[in-house]
Amino acid sequence: MNVLSKRILFFSFFTIFLGITTSFSQSENKKINQLIEQKREFNKTNKNSIVYKIQLYNGNESQAYKIKYNFNVSFPEYNVKIIYKAPEWKTQVGNFKTRLEADRALLKIKEKFSSAIVLEDKI
Repeated sequence: MNVLSKRILFFSFFTIFLGITTSFSQSENKKINQLIEQKREFNKTNKNSIVYKIQLYNGNESQAYKIKYNFNVSFPEYNVKIIYKAPEWKTQVGNFKTRLEADRALLKIKEKFSSAIVLEDKI
């Protein structure tokens, strides 16, 4: 084989190899984009969002309702819930989207309810 034939053969092989590699890469990119889109759709329908709540009390039922009443008098701008998780009753405030938002509210609330704490919860 002369030098020209070797160069043509090498160039042909290189061109074919590049074409296959590019085709494979584009195919993989399409698959990755499809998976990303599927994940976005899944996240829209299956929300497992993290929210932050402030727990005022954990104990018996009557005291939980007393704490709720006292809290509503002092802080009517917040939503208070009583939750029963056997064997205890919990008085909790809000669904804060960020920890920072919950901590800011906690600073105000701790002035009257010193045992309040921030909890992370999934909804």
